[in-house]
Amino acid sequence: MLALAALTVVACGSGGNTAANSNEQGGSYGFNQAANQNAGGTPQQGGILQIVGNSDADHLDTASTYTTNGSDLMRTMSRQLFNYPASPNSDTATQPVADLATEIPTQANGGISADGKTYTIHIKSGVDWSTNPPRQITAQDEVLGIKRLCNPYAESGAPQYYTDTIVGMDTFCNNFANVAQNVAAFKAYLTGTDIAGVKAVDDSTVQFTLTKPAGDFVNILAMGFASPAPVEYLNYLPDAPDFRQNTISDGPYKISKYVPNQSITLVRNPAWKQSTDTIRHQYLNGIQVTEGVSVEATQQQIQAGSADVEWDSIVPTASIPSLKSTKDARLGIYPTFASNPFVVFNEQSPNNNGALKNVKVRQALEYAVDKVAIGQIYGGPSLNTPLDQALAPGNEGYVKYDPYPTPGDKGDPAKCKSLLAAAGYPNGLTLVDLYRTSSVHPQNYQSISTDFAKCGVTITGKPSAAGDYYGKYLGDPGQAKAGVWDISMPGWQQDWFGNNARANLSPLFDGRAYGPNTTDWGDFNNQQFNNLLDEALTTTDHAKQVSLLHQADQVIMQQAAVIPIQTQSIPLMRSTRVHNAVYLPTNNNYDYSNIWLSS
Repeated sequence: MLALAALTVVACGSGGNTAANSNEQGGSYGFNQAANQNAGGTPQQGGILQIVGNSDADHLDTASTYTTNGSDLMRTMSRQLFNYPASPNSDTATQPVADLATEIPTQANGGISADGKTYTIHIKSGVDWSTNPPRQITAQDEVLGIKRLCNPYAESGAPQYYTDTIVGMDTFCNNFANVAQNVAAFKAYLTGTDIAGVKAVDDSTVQFTLTKPAGDFVNILAMGFASPAPVEYLNYLPDAPDFRQNTISDGPYKISKYVPNQSITLVRNPAWKQSTDTIRHQYLNGIQVTEGVSVEATQQQIQAGSADVEWDSIVPTASIPSLKSTKDARLGIYPTFASNPFVVFNEQSPNNNGALKNVKVRQALEYAVDKVAIGQIYGGPSLNTPLDQALAPGNEGYVKYDPYPTPGDKGDPAKCKSLLAAAGYPNGLTLVDLYRTSSVHPQNYQSISTDFAKCGVTITGKPSAAGDYYGKYLGDPGQAKAGVWDISMPGWQQDWFGNNARANLSPLFDGRAYGPNTTDWGDFNNQQFNNLLDEALTTTDHAKQVSLLHQADQVIMQQAAVIPIQTQSIPLMRSTRVHNAVYLPTNNNYDYSNIWLSS
């Protein structure tokens, strides 16, 4: 899950992306033409892109990087077999294309076997590592990259995408967990142990064998975790301090200097060739990332022109009204296609005699929340749109509907009360709300408490430090079953869009794998939903998949597993000298690798 502060947004509609400004909605996923900021003119070569922000990248190793700023950085210096093009058209921007691969594999071109379980992928000639001398990327490098992603020292944030699909990957990763955490032991395991379903057929051909057909396997291979790795990386523990000083690039830029928690300097990679890369460009002389800068100071520097774009922040909410009132062309507001936040029910809680196990109780509480009030906490209607279903716009299977309508999305306390009484709770309930003590989350707690009180439900707060929230509480089934919490308000950012049930519905609502470190908070487990999800993940019929996922969405809401609240937009700023700032929905930021600067 990408580490986003408090982001995410919406739109329905279809057809071309013809919206005139960044707040209007167009395209099947709700994109707009402002997604390509200041794109006119002939691209100029040169200049240093000045990026400012607060924190360091989570990792500099593709095996581990899983935050927005880490992904932004990797976009400039790392390539994958497949990736997403920078485009102001949402349909284009969310569909993977060939990057290192020569083409998208299909059954028609022989890239996918007739049974859908074998993928044969060819690597382009002429794509090189930034080694001295430059060296062609090989199928063996791709195999090594896949092996490294489940190392126990700096593990991938989502190894399940690979262990759930590739033959032998689960066994390989489980055994890797027992390897001593030193360079010699890692090198011996990586070079001496094979994954049954991953092999280099020859230097330019890699083959994957799947446990069952997976219509989203190209999306899985488009993630940074699946990047190839040069053999030189065997000389370091993944993402260790010495690794960070010796990164190797196959993108248009490479790191020339890294000072932890202070700065990252990138220069042009002379081994990169535009002829092999249809996704990125090398307009800039270099990129300078400066860290330790507050959100407010970042905004001030960009507006003053001493910095160009954000690193790990967004435009402060307080700055947006004045920027909008003056129609400042440097401001862009973009959809994130995520549900954030939402209320999740702990169906395992024994509190109130297990009331939350009763679907009628959960259905009654669907009418309690004033979604507009919570939207105000996140910046108001220009940044947030109420959401009435589990699937947000921009996700496969989204079909707009509202199973629990309330006037103006502001809640219906009277209906909530009457339905609670009909469910056997005429005197209401007392629920424990687990909330984070950081950012706007205390305000969310207060808003929810007020809403629930109007329908006879008393809320008791259970505060949590942000660092404990997901791991110590939501990710621990013991805490759920002990009734430590009854409701909570997490958020979710998908790893990809389009064919993304595995990155969206599966981790949130498939209760069959409920346990430590899973994200199925509250243990929703419904057989009808599970059957629909399984069929959707294996079908290659797009229309059928959309129908199945819409049905799965309906089951989630019929069972009232969550109270959807809103989808969000993300406000970004750029300096006047920045051209061709294209928003990447997979990164929630501008694509640094396509920016050029006016002199």
